[in-house]
Amino acid sequence: MLIRAFTQHDLAPLTELTIDTFRPFYEESFRPLMGEAVFAVQHGNWRDDYRKQVAELHAPERYSHVAIAEVEDTIAGYVAWNVDPARKKGEVTILAVSAQHRRHHVGTALCEHAFDQMRAFGAEVVEIGTGGDQFHAPARALYEALGCTPHPLTVYFRQL
Repeated sequence: MLIRAFTQHDLAPLTELTIDTFRPFYEESFRPLMGEAVFAVQHGNWRDDYRKQVAELHAPERYSHVAIAEVEDTIAGYVAWNVDPARKKGEVTILAVSAQHRRHHVGTALCEHAFDQMRAFGAEVVEIGTGGDQFHAPARALYEALGCTPHPLTVYFRQL
């Protein structure tokens, strides 16, 4: 596995990887659980939201970076992170691993790479978040295996 820096050439495949990775959450988890009205307001344009977000993830002038994991010249996953040097804090913004490369330590390698880069910018603490639903269970297991401590948070939605 090769971990390398983002190039502009990566934008389209990373956007598609993100949409493919999180489609089951939005379409098979959140939408059925919350119903159409809440879904439409909260995440009705989730694909377009990711197209915009992924395009803005890599901005080194703002201490925001993206690293790509490649396996046999194929993008296996990526991690995006940012650092606030004044607060000595880093944050993993997004982690996405392709379905065929999950359970092969790609996520672990990407997170460890991001952590190392954050330390180089002076970060002493990292924040990494995920959902509490079944879809996000593998992410929670990964973050706990990396030594992260969960902080419970509950978010409620209701149609008015």
